[in-house]
Amino acid sequence: MLQPPVRFHQTHLLTAALLAAGALAGLSSAPFAEASDRTPHAEHQELSSPGKVEPQLDESGPGQTETARTSPLSSWSGQGCTQSSCHGGIEKIRSLDSPMMKEILARGVAVGDPDGCVPCHGGQPRAKTAAAAHQGAPVEFRSSDPKQHGPQDFYSDPSSPWINEHSCGPCHLNLVQAQWSSLMMTEAGKIQGTAWGFGALEGYEHRWGNYDYTNPEDPQARLGSEAYQHYMSEKSAAHPQLYVNSHETLPAAPQGDALAQISEHPEQAAFTYLRAECQRCHLGVKGRKKRGDFRGMGCSACHVPYSNEGLYEGNDLTIPKDEPGHALVHSLQGTRQATVTIHEQSYRGIPVETCSTCHNRGKRIGVSYQGLMESAYGSPYTEGGGGQLGLHSKHYLSMEKDIHYQKGMLCQDCHTSVDVHGDRFLAAANLAAVEIECTDCHGTPQAYPWELPLGWGDENAKGAKQGPARGISTKVSQDQRGLAEPPGAAFAKKEKAQQPPREFLLSARGNPMPDIERRGQQVIVHTAAGKDLTLEPLRKKLLEKKLSPDALTAMVNVSSHIDTMECYTCHSSWAPQCYGCHIKIDYSEEKASFDWVMGGHRHLEAEHAAEKGEPQDPALEIPGSVQETRSYLRFENPVLGVNGEGRVTPLIPGCQTSVTIIDQQGQTVTQNKIFKATPGAEGSATGQLGSDMSPVQPHTVGKSRSCESCHASQKALGYGIGGESLVPPWNQKRVVDLTTADGRILPQGARTQIEAVEGLKRDWSAIVTKDGEQLQTVGHHFLGSGPLSAEQREKMDRRSTCVGCHQTLPEGNFAAEALHHAAVFTGQIPYSNDAHRSLLHKITNIAAWAQVLAALLSGGAIVGLFSYLMTSRRRKKS
Repeated sequence: MLQPPVRFHQTHLLTAALLAAGALAGLSSAPFAEASDRTPHAEHQELSSPGKVEPQLDESGPGQTETARTSPLSSWSGQGCTQSSCHGGIEKIRSLDSPMMKEILARGVAVGDPDGCVPCHGGQPRAKTAAAAHQGAPVEFRSSDPKQHGPQDFYSDPSSPWINEHSCGPCHLNLVQAQWSSLMMTEAGKIQGTAWGFGALEGYEHRWGNYDYTNPEDPQARLGSEAYQHYMSEKSAAHPQLYVNSHETLPAAPQGDALAQISEHPEQAAFTYLRAECQRCHLGVKGRKKRGDFRGMGCSACHVPYSNEGLYEGNDLTIPKDEPGHALVHSLQGTRQATVTIHEQSYRGIPVETCSTCHNRGKRIGVSYQGLMESAYGSPYTEGGGGQLGLHSKHYLSMEKDIHYQKGMLCQDCHTSVDVHGDRFLAAANLAAVEIECTDCHGTPQAYPWELPLGWGDENAKGAKQGPARGISTKVSQDQRGLAEPPGAAFAKKEKAQQPPREFLLSARGNPMPDIERRGQQVIVHTAAGKDLTLEPLRKKLLEKKLSPDALTAMVNVSSHIDTMECYTCHSSWAPQCYGCHIKIDYSEEKASFDWVMGGHRHLEAEHAAEKGEPQDPALEIPGSVQETRSYLRFENPVLGVNGEGRVTPLIPGCQTSVTIIDQQGQTVTQNKIFKATPGAEGSATGQLGSDMSPVQPHTVGKSRSCESCHASQKALGYGIGGESLVPPWNQKRVVDLTTADGRILPQGARTQIEAVEGLKRDWSAIVTKDGEQLQTVGHHFLGSGPLSAEQREKMDRRSTCVGCHQTLPEGNFAAEALHHAAVFTGQIPYSNDAHRSLLHKITNIAAWAQVLAALLSGGAIVGLFSYLMTSRRRKKS
């Protein structure tokens, strides 16, 4: 089986240990990747929990930057690569006196490169010409001695996954090995989702990825703490269709004889769609050159800044500033201490827009987090009367930003190193890979985060997880920081002097979170951007009476919400809902598209391994062109359903595919066709419609949605926008022309205005009927996901509850009439919502007390009567 090029030998761990005399990071996208460059530092010691190390604060404190602590060197040597006629003006990849850069410089000096270019890029530092400098590599790096391991050739992009074992690998071996199992590399969930929409081509099994890959044979090779490894072994056994042992490469797009038979096998067009459109974001390729889509490949996809315009704005005179496709500046972004400076402005961490370069399709979580919602229009007009600039090939509305974004938190402040980089084992969908839950920091009103059991909120089926309290950790796994080995002895003295030990929260899956710590009954979040945020857990707020009446009602008085729902089901202020994905795949007129998977595989060939992108080579093209459009967009109050953890969650359109295929002769093979899933899947003996609604964490956290938006909404229940009657069935054509009063079309030349979508009996937003018939698939990754059950819908439905009171108000009942007239006379009619709520609260309490008193009086009367009878009986006997 062809494997991605992970040729780096385990003996190179020694190299990593030798190179890590401090912090050798800056290339890790998730939090805590560098031990010396995050708030806390760590020193490897044998302590009570295997695989973890004690943390240590910087002496300068969490808010300090490198430049604040030290005074970096201001210039290059002016020799070799940095001479004025070459790259003399280029920016430092890291501050020259950072621990990482010092190690790079030391390795460079050893091979005649005083500025540390060669340890990453390779090349010949002593060459006399640019052409000679940009080829080969120092022979010392090709030595069998692991201490000298490094580039084997010149690499214009040293973070490319196809060669980064020789550049990033000596210091970040674990990440280089794990990248091939990362969901950002495999895109297995996207592949399975698309294949599902074209007739469930691989069913629930997630067997295809962009490249062949097999899990390590040793279960302990999984990165993360011992508790995490044990937890993930159990979770993998519970969901074998997701946590698979291997991936095989996505099948080829139809060509030749297969393309000639597309009318007999239209579902095979899925592979054209995937390869030409969907797979362009994986880390094995650099991505298309369009506004908002510029990025690096491999590590630099996250750790090298690219602007949306793709233009270089640094000081290297050899890099053109008017040619799109270049990094913004030659620096690494990543951690709290990895400071990037451009135009005299400095920042730390990975900007959200870097993540949005890829996370703007599908669930759209990157742009949603920023408060951006896709729009069908280019308004408002720009100066001169033009339309809004395209970004990620879309137009946007400005919406409410996620509260975490408003507070200054970046994506990496929640998403850990393991769930972003991977843990060396395959997890084939977002919910399978992400290890954090809202309650990991916020807890619940009933329990602090450290009082919850491991797995709380990350269950494998319905029902809140039970078990002992997870506690906290005073030790931190190096896997969580992204280093191959812990730092050297530089911080040992600090560690011994630190009292008391810091207390780090654990994720739902058992990994310590090194930038999130407990201080008393509070939680401190040390953000990658440099802020220290104080968070009061819900339990503390409850005890100090800081919860609002709405919060008390939803989370305390109706505590089943906490046990059965995701927190973001209520707290997502909006969600992007792109209903109906209409795909046209056109094979006529020799149309062709770039094959992004083939483009990645080309790097497996030695002569193309070091290429920094994908050339526009006809050999990398496949027949057919792809176009997409929508039915309509919404953002308010999404549909609710059940996700793979058995919890109630928002749903948004996933792959709601309606496929039109044009063959080589220009004939329509399928028109607006929704393929069906495998018979027996998703509650249908004949095969459910493959149009899918997807469970989602919208990343738009804010004020909670109202009770009525769920309990009085047919859409929330799953019956569709407006219920079952507002939108006519989509499987009927709509002709708009002159008609008689009874609907007969008058002109013989009348044409269809809205074409039918085969099989869609109701609206795209409807997933279940009131009788319980499921209408489309819901969350095909996890077997337990689906619409709300009949029992859940019955408990949730509170539509028309106003009738309960107003059928006898203000007339129809003597007592009600009397009270109403008294309220009119005294001016106490409850017109506002608050007044209604207050009155109902009062009535409920009065009624409750009245019934209790009535019961007590009745009981007292019965006891009295019984006593009287017994006394009378005794008197008669006497």
